[in-house]
Amino acid sequence: MKVLSIVIPCYNEEATIEAILQKIEEVELSIDKQIVIIDDGSKDSTPQLLQKYQDRHTLILNPENRGKGFALRTGFEQATGDIIIVQDADLEYHPDDYQKLIQPILDGDYEVVYGSRILNKSNKRHSALRFYWGGLLVTFMTNLIYGSKLTDQPTCYKVFKRETLMSIPLECEGFEFCSEVTAKILKRKIPILELPIKYSPRKIEEGKKIRWTDGLIAVRTLLKYRFGKH
Repeated sequence: MKVLSIVIPCYNEEATIEAILQKIEEVELSIDKQIVIIDDGSKDSTPQLLQKYQDRHTLILNPENRGKGFALRTGFEQATGDIIIVQDADLEYHPDDYQKLIQPILDGDYEVVYGSRILNKSNKRHSALRFYWGGLLVTFMTNLIYGSKLTDQPTCYKVFKRETLMSIPLECEGFEFCSEVTAKILKRKIPILELPIKYSPRKIEEGKKIRWTDGLIAVRTLLKYRFGKH
């Protein structure tokens, strides 16, 4: 039986971590699941809440906060599934989209699939206009620099054939993970399939952590891996 590794970086997510884990555990798939949780030095009760899951899931407790990219790289090292998906620790993204996203990889048609919030026209809400337009700008810059035709580069739901992801050397520490992994995939001419997904955005006061400066870092990362010696 093939396995999907679900890699979940979290930082100060005491309000949602158990709810998202319940949704992930309950979702039915055609393959088995491995759940890898990386607490990235949370200062709230998240590490304590996660202790009850350590017997049935892979739990990594980083002693200090290093950033989403570092947490993901740590989690990927422990992911043993045939397919790997990134899952945020909040409730913005819906695990019932998993099967649709992994199917093209299971069928052998693609090695990389992104879940696009833009392609789902029923997604009318956004956290704030600056996040919406910032995401569009990062996607536009990706397409301009790499000649791609993506609609939602900074989406959380990125799904990879394990061998493909593990062959890509990653250096990211923070939110620039999205731009780095996308840049390196596109430079290798690996096709990225986008499929529509559901999205329920949260606001900054609800725990959203990305900031406008991360958009600038994303663009800088795209330029770095397009024109630098990488």
